[in-house]
Amino acid sequence: MSRSPRLMLTAGAVALALAACAPGSDTSAPPPQATASDVETDASKLGDVTLLVWDQEVRGGQKAQMEELNKAFQAKYPNIKLKRVSRSFDDLKTTLRLALSGNEPPDVVEANNGRSDMGEFVKANQLVPLGPYAAAYGWDKRYPASVRQYSSYSADGKTFGQGNLYGLPQVGEVVGIYYSKKKLAAAGVEQPKTWEEFEASLAALKAKGEPPLVLGNLEKWPAIHVFGTVQGRTTPADSIKQLAFGQKGASWKTPENVKAAQTLTDWVGKGYFNEGFNGQDYDPAWQNFSKGKGSYLIAGTWLQADLQKAMGEDVGFMVPPGSSADAQPLATGGTGLPFAITAKSKNPEAAAAYINFITSQDAMGVLAKTGNLPVADTAAQQVTPGLQQDVFTAFGKTVEADGLVPYLDYATPTMYDTIGAALQDLLAGKATPDQFVDRLEKDYGAFAAKNG
Repeated sequence: MSRSPRLMLTAGAVALALAACAPGSDTSAPPPQATASDVETDASKLGDVTLLVWDQEVRGGQKAQMEELNKAFQAKYPNIKLKRVSRSFDDLKTTLRLALSGNEPPDVVEANNGRSDMGEFVKANQLVPLGPYAAAYGWDKRYPASVRQYSSYSADGKTFGQGNLYGLPQVGEVVGIYYSKKKLAAAGVEQPKTWEEFEASLAALKAKGEPPLVLGNLEKWPAIHVFGTVQGRTTPADSIKQLAFGQKGASWKTPENVKAAQTLTDWVGKGYFNEGFNGQDYDPAWQNFSKGKGSYLIAGTWLQADLQKAMGEDVGFMVPPGSSADAQPLATGGTGLPFAITAKSKNPEAAAAYINFITSQDAMGVLAKTGNLPVADTAAQQVTPGLQQDVFTAFGKTVEADGLVPYLDYATPTMYDTIGAALQDLLAGKATPDQFVDRLEKDYGAFAAKNG
């Protein structure tokens, strides 16, 4: 979920390009499928190959693990040359839509697994189903169904969470609350054990003269994570999962969702967020937090390595607390963006070998060493006391309790844009909580009717 500055394209140029090459516009036949027995798993026997790889591993720990794994892969398989293109999340999301419709797309791509991206790519037959490779390499045994569901779709792209496997992630993710131990101590606030204590601490910290919550929401998606965190205190996990996976019978128009939206509106009115948060970029916001501005940052585990480096022992991480200290953990999360093989790749076996290498048991050790959260073999990793231990513990307990709920923008092909814009308006006071849920329900209802 690593995201930063956008491409320097005019809005008109982007709109025209997307209209011409939007995902779902490709009507080619489904890519041919190999069988597990056909797959050559010894990459040294694949001849001289060049793989073009697009990823979004641009921040400190993310960049470090990718560079180390790529170097090790090329050392082991000198016959396969890697050509890597690394882009921020926003840049990758924009350019990948165009590239997959072109004649020379990348071989391996890190694709957002939501309906707006992977779902549309599947529908357009632009990604290779990974079933044969999963069987040949044993991915279906190393990765439990609870992980594979985040990269699985029916062949027509209509059903999310089951069907064919289209990608394999490296990292696990959970959205929680980073906090400054020094800031809390200076205000006489202990780490909150319940949601009531957390909200009380916001008031206590604000009384000290500084907004307690740090947010940079110019890109619009960061507020989705903040809303999801609040929603998880008001709405049952099963209801959130139904919404996020776009299942029939779910609805945004519930008292619980209105209450969550009202909570955010109240927080803005009480001055709990930093000034100008709706117009500030995400990266400068969390960097300000790391420099001592604000007490809390609601964000995901992808910031672990960077915040650890900047703040040392001052930074902690917790799963959003529940109604009681012993409440089952519930948090937004799942997996990082999965690596997929494009249907037009001339080297799918080499691409599969590469994905296998960067998601192997050894790779999970590299991920942990560089400050990332491995999605597999998590409990087997050695972690250092402090933030890394906080993050690994939070992820492990939440997964064990089946408390991870998907990102809300997964719900429909257009929900990423809809909920982002709706939250900006809600936080800016341009929409009421009821108008907010009505806007989401309109998007959701239109998709449900069309999706059958």
